[in-house]
Amino acid sequence: MKKIFLLLTALTSFYLFSCSKSNKEEMISTISKESFGKLPDGQEADLYTLTNAKGMTVNITNYGGIITKLTAPDKNGEFADVVLGFDSLAPYLAGHPFFGALVGRYGNRIAKGKFKLNDKEYKLAINNGPNALHGGIKGFDKVIWKATEMNQDSVVGLQLEYVSKDMEEGYPGTLTVKVVYTLDNDNALTINYTATTDKATVVNLTNHSYFNLTGLKRDILDHEIQIESDSIVPVDTTLIPTGKLRAVEGTPFDFRKPTKISAGINKVEDEQIKNGGGYDHCWVLKRSEPGLVLFATATDPESGRKLEAFTTEPAVQFYTGNFLDGTLKGKNATYVKRFGFCLETEHYPDSPNQPQFPTTVLNPGDTYQTTTKYRFSAK
Repeated sequence: MKKIFLLLTALTSFYLFSCSKSNKEEMISTISKESFGKLPDGQEADLYTLTNAKGMTVNITNYGGIITKLTAPDKNGEFADVVLGFDSLAPYLAGHPFFGALVGRYGNRIAKGKFKLNDKEYKLAINNGPNALHGGIKGFDKVIWKATEMNQDSVVGLQLEYVSKDMEEGYPGTLTVKVVYTLDNDNALTINYTATTDKATVVNLTNHSYFNLTGLKRDILDHEIQIESDSIVPVDTTLIPTGKLRAVEGTPFDFRKPTKISAGINKVEDEQIKNGGGYDHCWVLKRSEPGLVLFATATDPESGRKLEAFTTEPAVQFYTGNFLDGTLKGKNATYVKRFGFCLETEHYPDSPNQPQFPTTVLNPGDTYQTTTKYRFSAK
């Protein structure tokens, strides 16, 4: 009897192991679509769920190209949401600080909402103190994008397209924009941006996701971050660049080695920390050649979650949620000050008014193209 029992136990264990192995091998990358609600003008917003073979998921809505949810594994292999946002459309429509959104036509600030291009002055909406911010009153974060699902081999993706009309929000030229999100089995989300225009214009596209590697359990002050940069773009009290660069060595902005965000964020004796209310600055990235380079690594010591960020862009705006004040409640969390951090890959702020900065001008016949990748793991 004992032999029969042992045999049955062995057979059962083998069967369960085989099923587990089979199920794991059969996991494939998928994309699905559901309704996310209606805009006041009757337009439908959809929500797309991208899932890779490891179980990582990314939710994206075609309203504003917003990443509403992104899960990443901890050191025990447990997945949790690591981006700020909401579970429904209504809070996005009510107003939010660009959680997970595609930002354009020009990400970051333009001084006094105006710039000159080919001897003509263009005026933009003033929506951030005395300046223009993130594309205007109705930027790319507040429009419906045309969405196309993608599913090839081990990669799933969502292609989003939008045509911004000439003089929309004050910007010249009809701009045709395509943004492709792809999720692979290396737990990496890649964002590829392209744009063309029929008239000279300025373009600076980015994604404004707020990351929190604790799984939205607490603020991000204990996160450690490393940024491959020797200098920042210092700003005045309205967060507009002074026009010069500043070395990070010997300042609270030195993240060339892994450093806790909390280490220097409150050192208001530093004028730049005081001006930004913490970190809200553009870091100039080190690169020896063009292409996709690793520019930042962030970790949460407790969960073990790790984010590696790559880009083709010359700079990144590192922002630490200084303006979050607890009035917004999202996915089982209240978004208090410094509850998330952003790595907004970009050209420098106010470049149209700063000829010494890398240009953001796009001319007819040329193609704007940038790529950013966020890869998640645990240690």
